[in-house]
Amino acid sequence: MSLGGEKLLLAPMEGLADHVLRDVLTRVGGYDGAVAGFVRVSGTLLPLRTFRRISPELANAGKTPAGTPVAVQLLGSDPVCLAENAAQLAELSPAGIDLNFGCPAPTVNRHGGGAKLLDDPESLFRIAGAVRRAVPPSIPFSAKMRLGVSDTAKALDCARALEASGIVALVVHARTRDDGYRPPAHWEWVARIRDVVRLPVTANGEVWTAEDYLRCRSVSGSDDVMIGRGAVADPFLARRIGVLMAGELPAGERAGDWIELLPLLADFWTQVSHKVGPRHAPGRLKLWLASLRRTFVEAAALHAAVRTLRGVEETTRVLALHGVPVSSGAFLRAAA
Repeated sequence: MSLGGEKLLLAPMEGLADHVLRDVLTRVGGYDGAVAGFVRVSGTLLPLRTFRRISPELANAGKTPAGTPVAVQLLGSDPVCLAENAAQLAELSPAGIDLNFGCPAPTVNRHGGGAKLLDDPESLFRIAGAVRRAVPPSIPFSAKMRLGVSDTAKALDCARALEASGIVALVVHARTRDDGYRPPAHWEWVARIRDVVRLPVTANGEVWTAEDYLRCRSVSGSDDVMIGRGAVADPFLARRIGVLMAGELPAGERAGDWIELLPLLADFWTQVSHKVGPRHAPGRLKLWLASLRRTFVEAAALHAAVRTLRGVEETTRVLALHGVPVSSGAFLRAAA
């Protein structure tokens, strides 16, 4: 998997998207690659099953069922332990190995991982350099960073340190850790980082529409863009971007998009019900529907209809009433 060269990538989204949603989103099409949510590395050599659990695509030559390559992301702060786990992961031949220097979660940052490491560019160099030596050249090795912890003072130094460590591509989420996910994304800083490194730089952050994508590319100067929450809110966003770039049709919502989305919702519900079980499946559905409300008025009505439901069977019945082509027999088996 090559992270560079006019590519549209699907972001890792801890707590929001897993392999089930990656399957659905990449099936719609338009993505050149994706990154799975992070594998936390903290002091032990993880068994292979841990990597397979986070990225079941490893059993499919590192690709989603639709054929989209999926890199696996590691998060941690110990260079030796990360390198050993990267070597372990490499045995499974992932489409790529990525390092997480962007997670803003307090629980991660309290233990010195994620975006907290951006306070110390030398630590980035040591960590990424150790992992570089452990990852075979045949497996693309990349990193994702934010612009800093509380400010951008060390952003350029962090990018330089990661390039010097030997990564082959860099994704920049154009906000600091303290910015969280609040708009705006500072795409102009991606351009500044591109000025000081020679490796491919992918811009990330606050791309919700095809028009946002064009502005992001224009301001950042990056041909490559990674989208996350925008893709969850609009599963057709990658396709809209392709259409806009081709100049074929308006990039806005087509009247038939919701109808096209219904079988994807049904498949998502089927997979989630079997993966997490009846206790947690309704919550996962509500989480996605909450995001879809940003794009589809129909999603708002469906979210309201299932919001108070707790069981698989009753949720399945309500989905069917709203046109989602679910099979009740499958869910009865899941609930058993």
